[in-house]
Amino acid sequence: MEKRFHLRVEDVLNKQFHVDFKGYAAHEVDAFLDQVIEDYQEYDAMIKELGDHLREYEDQLASLKAKIVELEGKNSVQAQTSAAPSNVDIIKRLSRLEQAVFQNK
Repeated sequence: MEKRFHLRVEDVLNKQFHVDFKGYAAHEVDAFLDQVIEDYQEYDAMIKELGDHLREYEDQLASLKAKIVELEGKNSVQAQTSAAPSNVDIIKRLSRLEQAVFQNK
């Protein structure tokens, strides 16, 4: 994965500022806080992007699950209809059996 952030946790924890006459050097603090803000903005963008991808994948998953249920339903209906012979099939079979029985007599 590419390096997206400027700062690591250690960088923030170990940051030392130079002391000026009236406290810390304002330009150093401002520059550091600018880096922190950039990292937070990048982090927020990354979280949003990953959330969008997650929602997209969840929608695809729901769609595929619905398709599986639909296909399983069709397969069970086909299995029931193919397993139970229709009345026409029974009559045809009986007719062939009668022909075979009565032709031998």
